[in-house]
Amino acid sequence: MTTSSPADGIRPFRLAIPQSDLDDLHDRLDRTRWPDELPGVGWAYGVPRDYLQELVRYWRHDYDWRAAEAQLNEWPQFTTEIDGAHVHFAHIQSPEPDATPLVVTHGWPGSFVEFLDIVGPLTDPAAHGGDLADAFHVVLPSIPGFGLSGPTRDTGWEARRIADAWTVLMDRLGYPRFGVQGGDWGAAISRELGRVHPDRVIGVHLNLLPGAQQSTEPTAEELSALGPEERERTLASWHRWSEWQREEAGYANVHSTRPQTLAYALTDSPVGQLAWIAEKFKAWTDCAELPEEAVDRDRMLTDVMLYWLTGTAGSASRIYYERAHASGRGAAPAEPSTAPTALAVFPAEPQVPLRHKAERTENIVRWTEYDRGGHFAAMEEPDLLVDDVRAFFRQLREKG
Repeated sequence: MTTSSPADGIRPFRLAIPQSDLDDLHDRLDRTRWPDELPGVGWAYGVPRDYLQELVRYWRHDYDWRAAEAQLNEWPQFTTEIDGAHVHFAHIQSPEPDATPLVVTHGWPGSFVEFLDIVGPLTDPAAHGGDLADAFHVVLPSIPGFGLSGPTRDTGWEARRIADAWTVLMDRLGYPRFGVQGGDWGAAISRELGRVHPDRVIGVHLNLLPGAQQSTEPTAEELSALGPEERERTLASWHRWSEWQREEAGYANVHSTRPQTLAYALTDSPVGQLAWIAEKFKAWTDCAELPEEAVDRDRMLTDVMLYWLTGTAGSASRIYYERAHASGRGAAPAEPSTAPTALAVFPAEPQVPLRHKAERTENIVRWTEYDRGGHFAAMEEPDLLVDDVRAFFRQLREKG
């Protein structure tokens, strides 16, 4: 196991944003040109102006990027080149030498900031009331095109290609076998790792399973083949999915068709970038009214900062375009996965998974449903996620 090898081109990395970039951000925030809005519509038309103005005031005057930067720099970070892409990653090794290597992958609009509360318990369980046997060496890559990995340089960076890149990364770190974990795009990438590289992957832990929801109205014949509980769940999945497609899928349609056009607005306006992301923290978390009820406000702003400071609003969106236009290696394979797979189901996740659908494509060995939490599980319910990851890999160890 190694964290730096000149032959493999792994270079140490440390966050050090120039003050001029922060000054430019503050100047832009001070000169925001605000739109009008209709009275009394709340979040129905998008992010309310009063809410966003208060959030921008906090961002400009109270939020401390340097404190966030220092916290992130507590993790050993590196960069390397894989398949023509610049890849940033954090590599936090456990004090336990026999710890299980684990790749944890973020999604959109996330980043490795999502995992600040789970790395300590995963890498050093003894210091967090856990069992030494449940220790992990954690690798947190930034998806090519996202944040500190910077923009992609060519087309085709979809889940399969990223999964292949992660196997190269783990080779360079000296990990022949490893576990994977992810939600959102991290889930798509993690399941592809297990599907395409089952010889390398110990187990796949997901908190979202793409394609396991009811995406078409179920027929009477479909429903009659299910038990009462799964029938009810299937109808609930269909209603939530159809509502999501009607009210929430606009961002994905733009990402999938015209990411470059969107990039001009989000790269030029920090308030635009903030609104584009904050809306998702509101819509996809287990909150009643405001995203800060589910996730820490400063943590959300740090996530936004990584998109803003790196200018990756457009390149991060391209992954949707690549999926929508995939062919060859990027197209979804027909064969099911043989890798042992666990799914942690959080109730506010927009895509309600169905076990009978999941078992058609995945080797499901653990399925756990929780009574709280949403799409950003590592930020919303870190203790639940950590416990589920530990339990899954413990189950695989005990099975032998």
